[in-house]
Amino acid sequence: MLLLDTVHTYYGDSHILQGVSLHVAAGQVVALLGRNGAGKTTTISSIVGFTPPRAGTITFKGRDITRTPSHTTARLGMGLVPQGRRIFPSLTVAENLTLAMRAGRAARAGWGLERIYETFPSLEQRASNWGNQLSGGEQQMLAIARALATNPDLILFDEPSEGLAPLIVAEIGRIIAGLKQHGLSILLVEQHFALAMSVADEVYVMNKGQIIFHGPPATIQADETLKHKYLGI
Repeated sequence: MLLLDTVHTYYGDSHILQGVSLHVAAGQVVALLGRNGAGKTTTISSIVGFTPPRAGTITFKGRDITRTPSHTTARLGMGLVPQGRRIFPSLTVAENLTLAMRAGRAARAGWGLERIYETFPSLEQRASNWGNQLSGGEQQMLAIARALATNPDLILFDEPSEGLAPLIVAEIGRIIAGLKQHGLSILLVEQHFALAMSVADEVYVMNKGQIIFHGPPATIQADETLKHKYLGI
């Protein structure tokens, strides 16, 4: 589904990603963990086309997308739940969703408004509210629903639990688990260790722009030194 091979990404002269390789198989949830500043969000930006790599390759569904612009990766079937949600505050909930459907692959059967409202009942109740009238948790649900409205094959989640109450974090975990059961491929960048461990099939740990661990969740859960040194747990 998604393959990064020795990716190097820069911001100006700053060498942020230093040979990052990772793989997300079809129907798999992969968690990318690390401290703040490790390069996780830059990895997401490199994949979607916001910050194209200078070296290495990114392949999505067998197609090289290394320097492909973000609007093209979206049309190919890649959804994004960005850090900070980034919903449109001056549009209603329904408008946020229908805009994504127009920009996405609406003709394909999948995540129409009816199914989205079944999955996120609170959004249906708030359909006519402006984005800036929603709570933080509701905004995050809208950000997830907006990504689903494009009918993606792969969703990139960038810190979906950031700044949210424990009950909302638990709900996000249930949503991701449900998407996994439906066969959606997911790359999850997350600081909330328990949430990531509850849904991940594979785990990568990043430090200073490099992958320093890759393995199953059980391995990292048992490695207290790794958790303390690289995740601050």
